[in-house]
Amino acid sequence: MKNLLLISALLTTSLFAQFKTVNVNEFTKLEAKGYPVIDIRTPMEWKQTGIIKGAHKMMFFSPTGKPDLANWFFELGHLVKDKKEPILIYCAHATRSNSLGKGLEKMGFDNVYELKGGIENGWIKAGKKTVK
Repeated sequence: MKNLLLISALLTTSLFAQFKTVNVNEFTKLEAKGYPVIDIRTPMEWKQTGIIKGAHKMMFFSPTGKPDLANWFFELGHLVKDKKEPILIYCAHATRSNSLGKGLEKMGFDNVYELKGGIENGWIKAGKKTVK
């Protein structure tokens, strides 16, 4: 009986994808597959560092730290038609994107990937270019 429960738990874990933090190389490979990349930072942050080429600017948290759920999910609905579709998200240092990713996972999104270290400590530090 214990073995059956263990096998069941392992199968369930492997069948359902979870929110994942991935390094720059993994993020780049996923990006190359054409999955939507979403930058959830503020306009001021986009101006300071630029964005990853092709990323969608979709500010999630306002400058006061409050989420704009209605607008954000409206915009997300234009990019993603199914909760099983992969989504790549990032912010400045991976703090906000981590919170958002875990929230999306709880809402049933199966393939959410976050850039480890965000654009500043991940992407830019790895020598990757941004666009203004």
